[in-house]
Amino acid sequence: QVQLSESGGGLVQAGGSLRLSCSASGRYFSNYAIGWFRQAPGKEREFIGAINYSGTRTWHTDSVKGRFAISRDNGVNTVYLQMDSLKPEDTAVYYCGVSGLRETFSQSAFGSWGQGTQVTVSS
Repeated sequence: QVQLSESGGGLVQAGGSLRLSCSASGRYFSNYAIGWFRQAPGKEREFIGAINYSGTRTWHTDSVKGRFAISRDNGVNTVYLQMDSLKPEDTAVYYCGVSGLRETFSQSAFGSWGQGTQVTVSS
């Protein structure tokens, strides 16, 4: 079973960048798609992107397209979320989730969340 842990969050000014990491334990990490989600205070969890098992295909929601990029390094069991041109509305707790599938871009396919990492963007 894959267990996930997010890191890399922090406080950044608008226009700045952060790179989040989603580190996994478990032998079969490279077999599964990973998704990134975020939850702002008082709002539902939002699906913002995903990457397939090999890293050859990604999907990003429109609100982050062109600013965020997901990648993975299966050699170190880690998926990354590079966030550039950050906006105050990107402020949220960011989570990664694992799917039992090699490739999916369906929000409902992901689960087994990590503890999340806080991203705060100041104006």
